[in-house]
Amino acid sequence: MADVRLTAWVDGYVQGVGFRYWTRAQAAALGLAGSATNLADGRVEVIAVGPRSASQALLDLLQGPHAPGDVRAVTYEWSDADGRSGGFTVR
Repeated sequence: MADVRLTAWVDGYVQGVGFRYWTRAQAAALGLAGSATNLADGRVEVIAVGPRSASQALLDLLQGPHAPGDVRAVTYEWSDADGRSGGFTVR
């Protein structure tokens, strides 16, 4: 099964509540590489590369009731994996 790249933009009250660090922990547990980055407009951008099933599991968690803060909306897109490896970082 080929790896994929998930890019998700999480909107709501998600900055300053540990959301990026929680995302890193979830992604690491799923074996995904990528990053979680605060954006100037208040959203968090999540990039995850790995198996589709693991990436989908992360997307489900981002939209789920246990995510820190107050997630109002998650928009996302799928694309081919970009060869990213080396863990999951917080930016």
